[in-house]
Amino acid sequence: MSTATITTVQRTHEQKLDLLAEVAVRVGLGLKTGQELLMTASLDALPLARRITEQAYRAGASLVTTLYTDDEAALMRYRFAPDASFDHAAKWLYDGMGAAFKSGAARLAITGGNPSLLSKEDPDKVGRANRAVSQAYRPALELITRHEINWTIVASATPAWAASMFPDDAPDAALAKLWEAIFSTTRINSDDPVSAWKTHDATLQKRSAMLNEKRYSALKYTGPGTDFLLGLADDHLWLGGGTHAGNGLYCIPNMPTEEVFTTPHKDRADGTVTATKPLSHQGTMIEGIHVRFEKGRIVEARATRGQEVLQKLIDTDDGARRLGEVALVPHSSPIAASGMLFLNTLFDENAASHIALGQAYTSCLRDGDKLTPEQLAAKGANDSLIHVDWMIGSGQLDIDGITATGAAEPLMRQGEWA
Repeated sequence: MSTATITTVQRTHEQKLDLLAEVAVRVGLGLKTGQELLMTASLDALPLARRITEQAYRAGASLVTTLYTDDEAALMRYRFAPDASFDHAAKWLYDGMGAAFKSGAARLAITGGNPSLLSKEDPDKVGRANRAVSQAYRPALELITRHEINWTIVASATPAWAASMFPDDAPDAALAKLWEAIFSTTRINSDDPVSAWKTHDATLQKRSAMLNEKRYSALKYTGPGTDFLLGLADDHLWLGGGTHAGNGLYCIPNMPTEEVFTTPHKDRADGTVTATKPLSHQGTMIEGIHVRFEKGRIVEARATRGQEVLQKLIDTDDGARRLGEVALVPHSSPIAASGMLFLNTLFDENAASHIALGQAYTSCLRDGDKLTPEQLAAKGANDSLIHVDWMIGSGQLDIDGITATGAAEPLMRQGEWA
């Protein structure tokens, strides 16, 4: 654990919850006076959502609008809805979200759903429903992937998520453990969470600057089940921690975050990659992922659990078989050091180096926000309806940076920065 998580201040659960909400609004979101906020949350996250609403108004928000989801209602669709329903999504809703972002609203998502909510449902229906949502949400999502607006994601402990992580504990004990893990990894347990986040952000910015100075053309991964060469996009930029959004506001998109990341070249991935952690995707679990790439494209994919879901995922479109993000995370990160498997991508991706199938972040290219789709593709940026991170890092993974001349330089050894 980093020293940022150690505190001499004793706080109640309610005080920590208030601090998490304040940090999410003022540090993660960077909300400005007069700005609207659009928030999404599950019904189980209501206590945190209400505190974030309060903190947003205290920060000067003109209006906070929250869209709530309900796990039980989601399951009813799979039990009772007609088959044709699974090719349909509420496009009007996502169009409205896009309109809100274009008019200047900030975006905050509270994650914490049941990792296995849909694990017993028909994989075909799950895949079709996910595809329909991806298509409907894409115009709004592009404003986020281009960092046109300030946005952030935070987590709320929920009973189902806690039970998945701590199945041997009583429900109340499991929930308390999960909350403490969230408070610890988001630096809420430090003496001064705002200051701790600023220090951490500076560290990630320094690491990104080092990689941008190196200008590696590719990364070479070597580890158990992994022998992989990944080319980086032309004019790529490494980012980490906070970023200035297109609206000029500074935000930290993920809380927690331990990664530095950039855009790989969609046509320059070759070799085999094995996942080191399970992937919780849209209420389903995919474990034991092993894939083989040729010229940027997945040509073989296997999973020991969730094979059908994985196959549906990479069949979403051509870009779903290619990579849109590569991220480096030290194995000693606070989340990895906790020894917990969170079964939630926001946390698990910050415990291990990872790659993401699908849509690239154009903010990770020089002047990416000014380029046409054709120009972005020419530089190697991938285009897809999906963006799904999965973890490949471990204490046994070595990564070399490959220079423009083809020389290999040690970048990470046994999961740590070299």
